[in-house]
Amino acid sequence: MSIPSRYQADIDRDRAITTPTRRTVVPALEEILFEAIPLLDHGFIRVVDYMGDDGAVVEAARVSYGRGTRKTSEDQGLINYLMRQRHTTPFEMCEIKYHVKLPIFVARQWIRHRTANINEYSARYSILDREFYLPAPSHLASQATHNRQGRGDVLEPDQAEAVIALLRADAEQCYAHYQDLLNEDESGQPRDPTRQGVARELARMNLTLNTYTQWYWKIDLHNLMHFLSLRADSHAQYEIRVYAEAMLETVKRWVPMCFDAFTQHRIGGLHLSAPALGVVRRLLAGEAVLQEDSGLGLREWRELMAALGRG
Repeated sequence: MSIPSRYQADIDRDRAITTPTRRTVVPALEEILFEAIPLLDHGFIRVVDYMGDDGAVVEAARVSYGRGTRKTSEDQGLINYLMRQRHTTPFEMCEIKYHVKLPIFVARQWIRHRTANINEYSARYSILDREFYLPAPSHLASQATHNRQGRGDVLEPDQAEAVIALLRADAEQCYAHYQDLLNEDESGQPRDPTRQGVARELARMNLTLNTYTQWYWKIDLHNLMHFLSLRADSHAQYEIRVYAEAMLETVKRWVPMCFDAFTQHRIGGLHLSAPALGVVRRLLAGEAVLQEDSGLGLREWRELMAALGRG
């Protein structure tokens, strides 16, 4: 996917600006600042601003805890401790702002994370681009039988082709009707001078959910990591997961010590309930444990066994 020229011109302009500052800057993140990272077929994310670094987390923690933390000789050790003990406020000292272009149905799932500041492209004021998300055949699957919000087997090639054709036809027809309702050309003049167009805030309701929208999304590091722990997970919907995975790479550039602690203790770790911990203790004692006498529900049992390599 190539970035449209209208975006690339703004990106080039922003990246050409250099400003002396006394604020903390992170060279690895500066390398990609303002650049668009292409995602899906027409989407992208861009880091457009940030505040703080690993040092800001450490500094905030030491102010909060006073002399008690001086025994931690290395910043990485302190950050690991904070992550392991689920402290939050030191990580809230860092913030980052993204420009995101994404399908509307992904945006409606994303917006459930209410701990960010957001400003979305207004289709009441402007006309949405004629761009729709069409999944690759490898990402078209049937409904999962054991998960009501997941995907099962990938569709056969002929079935996938038929689905894509249907999605494309519906999106194109709805967008054509959207243009008819607006009765506006690209300069804002009537396409048909003999009739009035419908208000933009009304015309937009005819668009399909795979139409692309955009927003600016600003969030602190603690809440960003919570978002990523859910949306970069293998169980997350593919279309939002690709955004989360790209954002993980920006976090790695921005706060590498926090990223390392996050991947060890959240992404690569496991939180156990009291009954699950009891099962682990019984297994370590050599006891044969069955789901029926484990005290765990079937889903939690399966998750625990998978994490222990016994699935």
